[in-house]
Amino acid sequence: MNFITLDFETATADRDSPCEIGLTFVQNGKIVGTQAWLIKPKSYPYFNSWNIAIHGIKPQDVKNSPEFDGVWRELQPLLQNQLVIAHNASFDMSVLRATLNTYSLSFPDLHYACSVQFSKQVWQGLPKYDLKSLCNRHGIEFKHHRAAADSYACAELTLRALEHTHCGHQDELAEKLKINYGRLFDGGYTASSVRKAPKPKKAFPF
Repeated sequence: MNFITLDFETATADRDSPCEIGLTFVQNGKIVGTQAWLIKPKSYPYFNSWNIAIHGIKPQDVKNSPEFDGVWRELQPLLQNQLVIAHNASFDMSVLRATLNTYSLSFPDLHYACSVQFSKQVWQGLPKYDLKSLCNRHGIEFKHHRAAADSYACAELTLRALEHTHCGHQDELAEKLKINYGRLFDGGYTASSVRKAPKPKKAFPF
């Protein structure tokens, strides 16, 4: 099974302020590589102190980095027509959409899934579903809140979910993890979602 896990870190509360992106590549069910890019955000040199406290990235770290439109030339062919998974995908995909809009760039065509959503389906009844808590539970060690490490942890977690549900093919993934894929496409998007259990049929007396 092939997929890419993605993570963004942002400089401010604005969704179009990415300062780092990480991608981890899974081919035939195995992690084959992780890569990260530092990005000079549109707010440069301003970084919110709260965001710095979370990820540790400072303005001087991205001083010589390209803005997003420069990075996108390399990222777009990597993501086009791929299955992308992110932990709390509603955040990461909103960062991608907002930033593409800010730079007047077209959306790629891709499907995506949220590992928070399918973790709640696969491992029901846990007290927390944040990335750190889930990784601690499954013995996955990583440096939280850096894009490369978070994307890698998401990939490891996804592989655990696939193993737990005996899912060996991409065509089975949505069904076995009980989710609906989200999609980005030129001109719009649809959100990922959890599949609702069918309502039991009412029994009527004869």
